[in-house]
Amino acid sequence: MNTLPTISVLGLGNLGRAVAERFLDAGHTVTVWNRSPGRAERLRERGAAVAADPGTAVAASELVVTVLLDHRAVREVLGGAAAELEGRTVLNLSSGTPEQAGELASWVTGRGAAFLAGAVLAVPQTLGTPEAFTQISGDGDAFERYRAAVEPLGAVRYAGAGPELASAYDVAVLAGMYGMFSGFFQSLALAEASGITAAEVTELLVPWLTGVAAVLPLFAREADDREYATETSNVNINRAGLASILDSGRARGVPDDLLAPLLARLDRQVEDGHGEESLSRVVETFRAGRGEAVRA
Repeated sequence: MNTLPTISVLGLGNLGRAVAERFLDAGHTVTVWNRSPGRAERLRERGAAVAADPGTAVAASELVVTVLLDHRAVREVLGGAAAELEGRTVLNLSSGTPEQAGELASWVTGRGAAFLAGAVLAVPQTLGTPEAFTQISGDGDAFERYRAAVEPLGAVRYAGAGPELASAYDVAVLAGMYGMFSGFFQSLALAEASGITAAEVTELLVPWLTGVAAVLPLFAREADDREYATETSNVNINRAGLASILDSGRARGVPDDLLAPLLARLDRQVEDGHGEESLSRVVETFRAGRGEAVRA
């Protein structure tokens, strides 16, 4: 007799299918539902039950995992299964803002279910490998009950009782990722304008970025402490370097709209007399308006 928790997965996009596959690999009894039933066929062949509607899927399992496009889709799908939610735990792995996670938590718990918010920091093909991890927040008892069930997706970290916390981590981490991508695209354009292929510049860029990433914990401490004294990478040096990069690009017809806003923030720091302080001090330009003073 299978004593593992029963799990229903609602939403079978690329990530949802991979999530359901990992649960099947771990031996769980899995029920799946998707708006387009054809996406469930491969999972049916592996032993998953395919529900005809969201209500049937929710009723089938004690843990209900939603892997849909966004918050609106989750509310729409669960709205059609509201009568079946009582006594179950919902783990939402769909994208959304912290505010939406809080709203969804209130709606779910108001129907007698426990709520967990999750953020999977992995692409589908790495799910379940050491490179993948999942941030989860919300009901602490529900987390402890189902932690082992979620571990086949990768390392699991409990962010805290606030349902919005997993999403807050998610958007912060992904903001860093998209910032890196924007710089990467600018890099490719600058290289191409000088006759260098994308592959050639990327061969140098990957080890460079890997090395540079080592400074991030130092920058994080400086930002947390609001102490920006430095003898190395100050605002003046980086402002001059970024200005040269953008000038070089303009001379070759490369748009500067991705990195020009960062230069404007560095200019502001120099104008305010902070040129000799750490590059990390640029974070203060994002804190403007929040009334947070920087210690002298």
